[in-house]
Amino acid sequence: MLTRRAGGVAAGVLGMLTGSHRVHFFTTQSNLIVLGYYAGVLYWMVRRRTVDPAAPRLRGAVTLWIMITCLVSHFVTNDGENPLPGLVHGDPETLLAHRSIFLLHYVVPLMALFDWVAFGPHRVVPWRDLPLWLLFPLGYGVTSVLRAVWFPTVPNRYPYFFLDPSEHGYGWVLLWQAVLGAGFLVLGAALLGLDRLASPRGAPTAPVPEEEPVRISGG
Repeated sequence: MLTRRAGGVAAGVLGMLTGSHRVHFFTTQSNLIVLGYYAGVLYWMVRRRTVDPAAPRLRGAVTLWIMITCLVSHFVTNDGENPLPGLVHGDPETLLAHRSIFLLHYVVPLMALFDWVAFGPHRVVPWRDLPLWLLFPLGYGVTSVLRAVWFPTVPNRYPYFFLDPSEHGYGWVLLWQAVLGAGFLVLGAALLGLDRLASPRGAPTAPVPEEEPVRISGG
């Protein structure tokens, strides 16, 4: 498990170092969060000598956010285009850029999803956490639009087309936010469902703290 998680961190670091990824893109932010979280997990695994991840409830949110990167990139911004040909065709600079994007859009998300399903503890994340998971991606959309309003001369003023009100207005942007938010909610529910299915017979796999023995002091 340590090797698999270290491999996920290595894939993210390699993807970040081999491409031009600006911090105002959701891809960059979500991958930085994954790197930070799993670097902390690896540290505490070694420090505590346990395979259980630190902050297991946070792992669900991190998994959702990086899966949003994968699915929105593939189906919304790239219209479901097959990314594999870009890994083997093109000049060296283009190949490196495509491979960097592939690591951040596919490899890191799928490794995080595998970690979420394959390794415990399971059933430690309550359903009431799901709305909280949406605060970051929806907040990202709001702050991206505000960034464009407050700093109209910044490069890549609107990181994604569905945040750009230039042609269709802010109502159109709000509609996109609502549709994406509903999709994120369904995706988060699916992740929680997978978490439940990964626990045999529906039994919690989180460690149960032992009760301390009752001490009776005599007079």
